[in-house]
Amino acid sequence: MNPDTALAHLESLADASKADELAAYHGVERRYLGIPTPTLDALAKDWRGDDLATRLTLAAALWDSNIHEARICAAKLLTQARLRPDDAPAWDLIVSWLPEVDCAAIADQVANAGAKRVVWDTSRLDQMDAWTASEHVWTRRAVLDFTQPWTKQNRSKLADEAVRDRVLGWAALYAEDHDPLIQRAVAWWLRDLSRFDVPRVQAFLEEHGDRMTRSARREAAQMIKRQS
Repeated sequence: MNPDTALAHLESLADASKADELAAYHGVERRYLGIPTPTLDALAKDWRGDDLATRLTLAAALWDSNIHEARICAAKLLTQARLRPDDAPAWDLIVSWLPEVDCAAIADQVANAGAKRVVWDTSRLDQMDAWTASEHVWTRRAVLDFTQPWTKQNRSKLADEAVRDRVLGWAALYAEDHDPLIQRAVAWWLRDLSRFDVPRVQAFLEEHGDRMTRSARREAAQMIKRQS
């Protein structure tokens, strides 16, 4: 898919009234087209039929347009378990977007794409380690968002448990970071993990819970209380 053609197609689907609603909801100054999520899903699925090089070119152009729906599609284009022949350029592109992430909807889509690449190559956790010291809150939060798959494993291997412990180490660094975006991310990571690994979450809360906000502690322990 040619980038100009793709952008023109997105423009043709614009709904001004819904665009205004989206702009008010997200509160970030950029152009919104008001295209519903199922339509974006269908477009991205169709465009993923192209070869990886073409997709990377399209994804970069969509992101650079700074149109809300185009950035969503850009991330969706790269949300795939296997990217052949080499997923490194896709990972590099996703990482290059992080400093420009500025709202939850886009952050979630970028995280979905990034998580696939980290699952594919866990050595990328080494690169992510530096993100914990970033001044950009969405980059700091990305270490938790990109590692969400490790909260959902019912039968984890030793290597997966090592990843969990590494991420919990990052979460411990964030216990005193009371930015609401960070506290919610820590709480949600712990809450999701508690469905499958109660001991690790309980140990974390016993050691670090008093440094978290009250609401984050409550959210993190929510599933534990339901299971008890």
